[in-house]
Amino acid sequence: MYMDPLAFGLAYSGAVLAVLGGAVGSSLGLRASTRTGAAVIGEDVKQARNVIILASLPMTQTFYGLIVTLLIITKVNSLYGSIEMDKGLFTFTVGLMVGLAELFSAWFQGLTCASGIAELIRTRGAITFNAIILAVYLELIGIMGMVSGIIFSSLVLG
Repeated sequence: MYMDPLAFGLAYSGAVLAVLGGAVGSSLGLRASTRTGAAVIGEDVKQARNVIILASLPMTQTFYGLIVTLLIITKVNSLYGSIEMDKGLFTFTVGLMVGLAELFSAWFQGLTCASGIAELIRTRGAITFNAIILAVYLELIGIMGMVSGIIFSSLVLG
């Protein structure tokens, strides 16, 4: 059976984009939340627990991207030798979609968490729960990106 190497490469590139988007987004989100967190802990060490909780939230999108990446790689490897251009291009597009969803979800979640962290001293930690709820809204975008990636890749790759 003929295998189009370009189609195979596109499918694998889609898998890479899914985890790359999550990792870059988490890094940007963590940069925002931890920078603010360090300043807050420097002013009031009693807020360290709240800072750690809020600052860690943007990390999950890397895992969501990794889950989709593992699914795509597993499915592409099981179809080795029978990936056509349409499947390769579609898989690339799915990976790109997941990567972008995870990137922006984590990045903006980090900015939201940083805003909540900045208010910890003024509110004596009372903002923590509300800041987590606001960050969860952005988390849901990452979850929807992952679920969409699982559904779409399962549809095209079987």
